[in-house]
Amino acid sequence: MNDLYDRHKAVIPDWVALYYRDPLEITHGEGRHVWDAEGRRYLDFFGGILTTMTAHALPEVTKAVAEQAGRIIHSSTLYLNRPMVELAERIAGLSGIPDARVFFTTSGTEANDTALLLATAYRGSNQILAMRNSYHGRSFSTVGITGNRAWSPTGLSPLQTLYVHGGVRTRGPYAEYNDERFVEACVADLEDLLGHTRNAAALIAEPIQGVGGFTSPPDGLYAAFRRVLDRHGILWIADEVQTGWGRTGEHFWGWQAHGQAGPPDILTFAKGIGNGMSIGGVVARAEVMNCLDANSISTFGGSPVTMAAGLANLSYLLEHDLQGNARRVGGLLIERVRAACAGIPAVREVRGRGLMIGIELTEPGTDRADPDAAAAVLEAARENGLLIGKGGGHDTSTLRIAPPLSLTVSEAEEGAALLEAALRSL
Repeated sequence: MNDLYDRHKAVIPDWVALYYRDPLEITHGEGRHVWDAEGRRYLDFFGGILTTMTAHALPEVTKAVAEQAGRIIHSSTLYLNRPMVELAERIAGLSGIPDARVFFTTSGTEANDTALLLATAYRGSNQILAMRNSYHGRSFSTVGITGNRAWSPTGLSPLQTLYVHGGVRTRGPYAEYNDERFVEACVADLEDLLGHTRNAAALIAEPIQGVGGFTSPPDGLYAAFRRVLDRHGILWIADEVQTGWGRTGEHFWGWQAHGQAGPPDILTFAKGIGNGMSIGGVVARAEVMNCLDANSISTFGGSPVTMAAGLANLSYLLEHDLQGNARRVGGLLIERVRAACAGIPAVREVRGRGLMIGIELTEPGTDRADPDAAAAVLEAARENGLLIGKGGGHDTSTLRIAPPLSLTVSEAEEGAALLEAALRSL
């Protein structure tokens, strides 16, 4: 393993982050478990950054990939592609967006990049509204609208970005307000901001901020924003890269917790739909999607193999009601996590919904983020046989829990116990 780590450091950029003091090589997986190069088994509560959505080595997906690979692997969007059309039809129907068109990419970064291109072209403006504490990808345009310094390496951008309050409920100037007053204050801030700017193209927002530490506003905030945006003709882009496909349990899309003013103009997705295969995409109503006045294709977006995987994965998700499982087992898991965190001074907050749970750690008795504690719990959990993630805004001090949506009750109980032991090692 040390040999592989040395080889990694010799050829991979320093800024490609690795978890753990002794980095882990995962060699295979099954269900909710993975194995490392030494043969040790782990319960996976992170799913490759929320990407292994249904299960590792899901037979239905691996069979679909193998069969499609045996026919043709690649053709590009220059040719008709039956699996791509079939998956686009299903996603358009599920999106909630009327007269929807779907464009496939290879990642969430590229999906958000495309959404920004559509919005700025449609509106004739390069001004974007984004949320503080947000994350939207690693391309030149998406780091420019990411409201999280740890993941935005440059201030240069083709876009002018203005940041709005509201993505984090329990921090910031409105944290002490009740939910109703919080929403009112954030809407007033948005109204005031729009009074000082040129015409903005769009607001892009994650319904639950992923890299930011699974933070979210009260339900209905983005609906209240939408009413303001509509008066100005500004588009709403819902970044569903981490919240889509039923992970929150209560809704199929995260935007539906804010759906009182209707669906978003543009929806972006990725991660879970491919269950590990490289699929991203954009859904928009035809008027917006078709606004580009130049040709475009995608060489690898919508490839026959990834589309076959997406179709099989989506079918499995719907047929086995994994959204319902996320709601039921996720509800049990967050109860167990809250009980495990009771009496641990470093735990500031347990938050989330469905199988998307965050544990924010701070220096005991303060609101100061404690990234060292988060790193220590991550290490201890691994030693106990549990893989989790981390994130957070001002500093990386939130533990992120996001198992595959097929998680069982017994695995939820086991994972909560392993997590408790790791937390108590602090």
